Amino acid sequence: MEHPAQALPGKHTSLWLATTPRTDLPPLRPGLVVDAVVVGGGIVGLNAAMLLAEAGLSVALIEAGRLLTGVTGHTTAKLTALHGLIYADLINGFGQERARMYAAANQWAIQRYAELVESKEISCDFRRQAAYTYAENDVGLAAIEAEIRAAKRLGLPATYAAGASLPVPAAGAIRLSGQAQFHPLKYLISVAEELSEQGAYIFEQTRALALEAGPPHTLTTQRGPLRAEHVILATHFPFHDPAFYFARLYPKRSYVVALPLTGQAPEGMLYSTTDPYHSVRTHPGQGSEWLLVGGQNHRTGEGGDTTGRYRRVMDWAREHLNVGEARYRWSTQDYVTPDRVPYIGKLSPRAANLWVATGFGGWGMTQALVAAEVIRDAVLGRANDWAPLYDPARVNLAGAPRLLRENLQVAGHVLGQRLVPPARIEPAKLARGQGGVFRVGGEAVAVARSSDDLLHAVSATCPHMGCTVAWNSAEESWDCPCHGSRFSASGEVIHGPALKPLEPHPIEPRSTEGEGGK
Repeated sequence: MEHPAQALPGKHTSLWLATTPRTDLPPLRPGLVVDAVVVGGGIVGLNAAMLLAEAGLSVALIEAGRLLTGVTGHTTAKLTALHGLIYADLINGFGQERARMYAAANQWAIQRYAELVESKEISCDFRRQAAYTYAENDVGLAAIEAEIRAAKRLGLPATYAAGASLPVPAAGAIRLSGQAQFHPLKYLISVAEELSEQGAYIFEQTRALALEAGPPHTLTTQRGPLRAEHVILATHFPFHDPAFYFARLYPKRSYVVALPLTGQAPEGMLYSTTDPYHSVRTHPGQGSEWLLVGGQNHRTGEGGDTTGRYRRVMDWAREHLNVGEARYRWSTQDYVTPDRVPYIGKLSPRAANLWVATGFGGWGMTQALVAAEVIRDAVLGRANDWAPLYDPARVNLAGAPRLLRENLQVAGHVLGQRLVPPARIEPAKLARGQGGVFRVGGEAVAVARSSDDLLHAVSATCPHMGCTVAWNSAEESWDCPCHGSRFSASGEVIHGPALKPLEPHPIEPRSTEGEGGK
């Protein structure tokens, strides 16, 4: 039987990864001592390393795999201060002055990217575009109008756009001019090359395993120790968690397809207010324009038929836009904070010279540069006007209901491991791309058949905090619905915060007790 995901059109990789060379840098040389070490080779880590190196610090950056192949390599790469419907909420939850900081910080980042691209002569398809958040029907128009009023109060050049002016079905939209889009990997590969030329260290295939607080801090990796006065955790989710980030972040996934345009390119970057949302942006290609269409967001580990989610994105694109067959498809993961503002600053109130940037909620392109700026100033002992807004130690009661709801959901998943009901199935009959959690001798076991027709059985218990993983057929991965750890079919870590793989589990070849899943 054909693997359901293999029947989907397009290559299973992002447009960004398909159009840039992969890096091939050496692993860590043990015993190195530097002023600052950045953990994580994505857009936050590379921007932070760039600013710290420019400030004269000796810098080392380590990446568990290859640079830019994680979350940054799977973004839609919109540079915008228009983050869905956020400003009315920010005014209510943070007050007008803090909401104004958020708007100003993101607007600053767009302009700063433009300056960096020009001054460093980076060829990365940087384009100015308007951004739109639109309501698909009249029900959502009141929220659009409230968002326009809020954005104008904060000094943003927001205007109303009639639904008829948009290339997709819409009742109306908020329009924000002067935004931008780019090819994130072309930009960041240039940054990495310049860092190396400046004498900064960049190490790949070097996973951080533990952190012994100093300063100087000692970072333990699978390649040996690394010591630094400052450590910046830019790992999407902090692997070292003294401040309970596991209870203050929740993971979500969404899906993107790249399709060739067969007609006129739509103006601007689009984002709908529906749930699941729809996202649209263009990208220049060789000979024709691309259209990147995304959506079908869900909490990690709760996607159900994830292959079907790709199909729904593709079907929506073909129905409403002038596009050909999908050429690339990929999914991405983001973390959301209860109050929708990232955590950027001291890792914990008592941490000395430990810094974190996480919880970008799907809007990490601009806020990655904001994070680099805030952390650079903190490392150098400079005041930063935006730091109080992003302070990870802040208390914001506006996020309390979501915080409670998400943690109750986590508790349900922890209990769920004990509730896998008995049944009779034959793992040998699993088709390619199928998997599920089964009860074997009183233990929950994750069993799947990968696209290469190999049957895998591993513990279904995530080693991070004991939640039960779920099968993701579209990506052939085991996904943890509690904190977003992801593992290959055979159990290797794909995405933290887990640091250890799922343990292999012996199974009988013909029968297993448990609950099947597809």
